[in-house]
Amino acid sequence: MKRVKLIVAYDGTNYCGWQVQPNGETIESMLNRHLTELLKEEIHVIGASRTDSGVHADGNVAVFDTNARMPADRISYAMNTRLPADIRIQDSCEVPPDFHPRFQQTVKTYEYRICNRRFPNPIERLYSLFYYWDLDLEKMQKAASCLVGTHDFTSFCTKKEEVTNHVRTIYELDLTRSGDMIILRIRGNGFLYNMVRIITGTLLRVGGGMIAPEEIPDILAAKDRGRAGETAPPQGLRLVKIEYPEWEEKNR
Repeated sequence: MKRVKLIVAYDGTNYCGWQVQPNGETIESMLNRHLTELLKEEIHVIGASRTDSGVHADGNVAVFDTNARMPADRISYAMNTRLPADIRIQDSCEVPPDFHPRFQQTVKTYEYRICNRRFPNPIERLYSLFYYWDLDLEKMQKAASCLVGTHDFTSFCTKKEEVTNHVRTIYELDLTRSGDMIILRIRGNGFLYNMVRIITGTLLRVGGGMIAPEEIPDILAAKDRGRAGETAPPQGLRLVKIEYPEWEEKNR
C-alpha cells in the first residue's frame, strides 16, 4: 500500500464544488471515478480544501491510498488522458502514509479577481466579478492592512456548527490593479467558510465608500457577521496553492 499526493488544477464553473454531492458532479467525484477505473480498485481521495461551486484552483491538494503497481509519478500522466479538459493533475508523487492534506501545518494562498470597468468583459465572466462602480484602491489597501495578523474572524465567515475556533492568521493581504482588473491576493494559515469571499465583499464596500477603512478593527472586534460586507460571488475566487512548510522542510 502506498499513499499518493496529487496537485489538482480545475475550472470550477461546471462543478458543484470539490466535495462529493448526492445531486451533482464534483471535482472529488470525478477524481474518484477516474482513479478507480485507472487503478482497478476503489479509490476515495482526501482533499485539502473543499472549494465551493464555481470556485477555481491552480493547486488544490489531494491524497489517496492504493495497492496499484503504477509508479506514483506516472499517475498524473495517465489521469490527464482520462479527465475532462477542465480538470488537470499538475503533479503526482508518493508521500509517507501519515501525510494528511488537512491535518498538517499549511499555508494557503487565494486570489480574487475583480473586473472593474464600465461594461463587462465576456471573456472574464467566469473568472472574475464584474463591478461597475469606481473603486478607491488606496482605501481598500488601507482596510486590508487591518486584517493582516492573528484575529478572530467570526465577522468574516459563514457560521458552521462544527467550527468553534474562528481564530486564523493572515500573513499577507495585497490588492493590485492591472488595467481594469483588481487582484486581491491573500495568504494565511487557514480560512473559514466563505472567509475570502466575505473579506472581498467587505473591501468592495470600502472601495465604494460605504465602509471607512478605520471601521475594519471594530468589525473584527464585533464578532458579528452582520457588520461585514456581502459574500462575493464564487467565480472570482481561485485557490492558487497550498504549502506545507514543516513537512516540506522535513522531507527535503
